[in-house]
Amino acid sequence: MGRTGREGGGGLFQRRSPEERVVALAGNPNVGKSTLFNLLTNLRQHTGNWPGKTVSAAWGRYTRRGKEYILVDLPGAYSLAARSAEEEAARDFLCFGGADGAVVVCDATCLARNMDLLLQVLELQPRTVVCVNLMDEARRKGIQVDTAALSAALGVPVVGTSAGRSEGVERLMEQVASVLDASDPPAPFRPAYPPPIEAAVEALAGTLEEALRGRLPARWTALRLLEGDEGLTASMEAYLGEPLSKERAVAEAREALAREGIGTEALQEAVAATLVWSGAEIADRAVTVEESAAAGRDRRLDRLFTSRRTGIPILLLLLCLILWITIVGANLPSAVLNGLFSRLGEGLSALLTGLGAPEWLHGILMEGAYRVLSWVVAVMLPPMAIFFPLFTLLEDFGYLPRVAFLLDHPLQKAGACGKQALTMAMGFGCNAAGVVGCRIIDSPRERLLAVLTNQFSPCNGRFPLLIALLSMFLAGDGGPGSALLAAAGLTGLILLGAGAALGTSRLLSSTLLKGVPSSFALELPPYRPPRVGQVLARSFLDRTLFVLGRAVTVAAPAGAVIWLFGNVQMEGVSLLSRCAALLDPFARALGLDGAILMAFLLGLPANEIVLPILLMGYLSSGTLAEAGSLAELREVLTANGWTWLTAACTALFSLMHWPCATTCLTIGRETGSLKWTLLAIAIPTAAGMAACGALAAAARALGLA
Repeated sequence: MGRTGREGGGGLFQRRSPEERVVALAGNPNVGKSTLFNLLTNLRQHTGNWPGKTVSAAWGRYTRRGKEYILVDLPGAYSLAARSAEEEAARDFLCFGGADGAVVVCDATCLARNMDLLLQVLELQPRTVVCVNLMDEARRKGIQVDTAALSAALGVPVVGTSAGRSEGVERLMEQVASVLDASDPPAPFRPAYPPPIEAAVEALAGTLEEALRGRLPARWTALRLLEGDEGLTASMEAYLGEPLSKERAVAEAREALAREGIGTEALQEAVAATLVWSGAEIADRAVTVEESAAAGRDRRLDRLFTSRRTGIPILLLLLCLILWITIVGANLPSAVLNGLFSRLGEGLSALLTGLGAPEWLHGILMEGAYRVLSWVVAVMLPPMAIFFPLFTLLEDFGYLPRVAFLLDHPLQKAGACGKQALTMAMGFGCNAAGVVGCRIIDSPRERLLAVLTNQFSPCNGRFPLLIALLSMFLAGDGGPGSALLAAAGLTGLILLGAGAALGTSRLLSSTLLKGVPSSFALELPPYRPPRVGQVLARSFLDRTLFVLGRAVTVAAPAGAVIWLFGNVQMEGVSLLSRCAALLDPFARALGLDGAILMAFLLGLPANEIVLPILLMGYLSSGTLAEAGSLAELREVLTANGWTWLTAACTALFSLMHWPCATTCLTIGRETGSLKWTLLAIAIPTAAGMAACGALAAAARALGLA
C-alpha cells in the first residue's frame, strides 16, 4: 500500500522513524520513472518544490517486508554535472538528501544513452539497483537486453521491467529491499580514468578521508574538487559543517595534472569521455539488436512529423482539431454546470433572504462573488478538462518533443530556446500553467523570454469571447459548421500570437535580454500507445484542478468588486458607466469603446468574465448578464455601435493584453521579481494596443470603417 504526503519541517519530507528507508528514484527523462513511482504509491503522486528551488518534486511511501520506504522521484536528468536546476536538484539529493539507496531507471530501447547518469550515480551511491524499463517496447523493436550480463559488468543488481504493464516491479522492489538489508554494500563498477587523473584523484582522496568520515565518497569528492565546481564545493562544506577546500592538497593535485598537460577543462572533458565510453562498452556487451517493424514505423512517423514540408501542416491540422473538439465538447458540460450553479444560487439566495440579509450584502455575495465564481468554474472547467487530456495524450504518445524539434529553428532565430514551443502549447490551456512549465528551460535568460511572451498564447479563458466573435462575425449564422470555422479562425489567431511571441523574443534578445541561444539535448522518445487512464488522472489532478484552484481564489473577491462598480452610483450613473465614458476617447482610437476596455480591466481576475461584464455595461443591468444565443448577442453588440472593425480589434486585444491575475501571481512567484512581472504585463498590452491602433487607423484611412 502506497501513501503520499507533503513535506514537513523545512525539508522535502520527514521520516516517521529512524528505521524508515529513503530510496532515490533517478533516471533520464521519458524512461518511465513516474509510471513506476505511481505504481508503488498507488497513483497518488504528490508534488511540491525542492527547498530553495523552483523544481517540481514528488515523494511517497510504500511498504516492503514489513518495513516502510520513502520513495523520492528525482527530476529527470541526463547527468549529475548539473547543467540545469533539475540536474542540480537530483545531484544534491543524492549527495545530501539522506538517501539509503537508489534505483536508476534506464530505457531498454536506448540503454547506452542512459549509462552516463547510471555510472555517476554508482560513484555516489553503491547501494543502487538498476531498473531496465520498457522491456516490452525493446522487444517490439528487436532489442534484447541481457540483464545478467549487465549486472555482472556493473557489480549491482539489474532487473528488467515494463512498468506500464506492471511487469517485473515486484522483483525490482525485492532487490531494493535485499540491497538495503545487506550488511555490506555492493562493489559497483568504477570507471578507469586516464592514469594521471587516477593518480591525482587517489592522492587527494587520501587527504579527504578524515574530513568526510564516510558521509561522501572520497573518490567522487576529490574529482569534484579538481573540476573546480565552486557552488558544489560550498554545498558540500555546508553539508559537512566544516571547510573542505584542502587548498594545498587540491593545488598540488592540479599542479601534478598540469605537468601532464591536463588543465581544468581538459580534466572535465576526460572525465566525461571516460564515462561515455565506459557506458557504451558495457551496454554493447549486454544489448543485441535486430531490425523490427516497430523501429521502421518510428522512422516513418519521424519523417512525417519532423519534416518542415509535412510537419508544419500536420501540426496546424492537429491544433485545429483539438480546438474544434474543445469548442464542441465544452458546450454541453458548460450548460449543465451553469444550470447546476443557477439552481444552487437560487437556494443560497433564498437562504440569505430568509435570514434577513440586507439587499447590499445579498448583491455583493450572490450577484457579485457567487455569480463570478460560478461563471468562471462553469466556463473554465469543461474546456480545460478536454484540452489538457488531449494535450497530455499527445505528450504521452511522444509527439510534443517532435513539435519542439520542429519549432526549434524559428525559436533559435528569435534568440529563444526550442523548449519554448512546449510552454507555448501549455499556454493554450492556461497561461499560468505555461509559465510554470518554463522551468524546463535551463538558461535563465531564455526562461525569462518564455515567461514574458507566454501571454501571446491564448488560454482557454479567452476562448469563449474569441469563439463568440469569430462565430458571429466570421462564421455568420452559428450553424453546425460554425464550430469548424471558429476553430479555423482561432487557429489563425494562434498563429498570429505565435508570430508576436517570436517577434517579441527577437526584440528582447537583442535589447533587454541579450545573449546567444543555448544548445540543449532534445530527446525524441519512442512512440508509445498513450496510457489513457493515467493521462486522464494526471491531467485532471495535476493540471486542471491546479489551475482552476488558482482561478477560483481570485474570482469571488473580484465578483464583489465588479458588483460594486455596477451598482454604486454617482448622480444616478453607475461607476462602471462613468469609467467607461472616461476611457471611451482612448478606446475609440484603438477601434474599441470604453465599455470594452472597462470589461477587460475588470476582467483581470479571469478572462472568462470579460464578455458578461461587457453585457452588464451595455444592458445597464447591475449584475453579470447571460450571453444568450449568438444571434441575441450580436443584436446587443450591433445596437451599441459594433462593426466588423470593433469585433476584429476586440479579438486582437483579447489575444494580446495583460495576463489574468492568476498568471500575474504565477509570474511573480516564478521570477521572484516585481520588475519582470510588470514587464510581463506591459509587453503584451503594448503589443495589443499597437496592433489595434494600427488596424483601426488603416481601416479608417482606406474607408473600410
